[in-house]
Amino acid sequence: MTKINIVEAPEGYSGSGFFATSFEKVIGLARSYSLFPLPFATSCCGIEFMATIGTNYDISRFGAEIPRFSPRQADLLLVMGTISKKMAPVLKQVYAQMAEPRWVVAVGACATSGGIFDTYSVLQGIDRIIPVDIYIPGCPPRPEQIIDGLMEIQKMVQNEGLRRRNSEEYDILLQSYNI
Repeated sequence: MTKINIVEAPEGYSGSGFFATSFEKVIGLARSYSLFPLPFATSCCGIEFMATIGTNYDISRFGAEIPRFSPRQADLLLVMGTISKKMAPVLKQVYAQMAEPRWVVAVGACATSGGIFDTYSVLQGIDRIIPVDIYIPGCPPRPEQIIDGLMEIQKMVQNEGLRRRNSEEYDILLQSYNI
């Protein structure tokens, strides 16, 4: 058995409750655990999301427990289900009404690629009209997959710079979507 040596603290600031980090990291941590999702559910993936909110999976453990049904109060857009081409302008308007910073998750096969509906009336992936941050596969995806997608968004939010959304590259991205 090895003996553990306890050493003295290095010179500098010390004391209980003292912690040094960057302002950017603190804001990223706060944002990642206070996401307000807007469920844009049009079909069966919405039912799986309802199961994710329920007591068996309890998405509130990850700081996204209160779904918002107004785009002005949400910062995470969860697009679930089939999006028809007639619904595309509505989805784009909802995205445009959200305040920055905003993130988008495409949940299920229909939102990511049109799913089994390879027809003229179904949008073949929402990334044709709005930028998508995370894709969750499945038809419909299991609640565990939705939670995993939420955890991936949290990692992305924690590591995102405060000024990334004000950059020229981000403006070019939004202009490519005519937003």
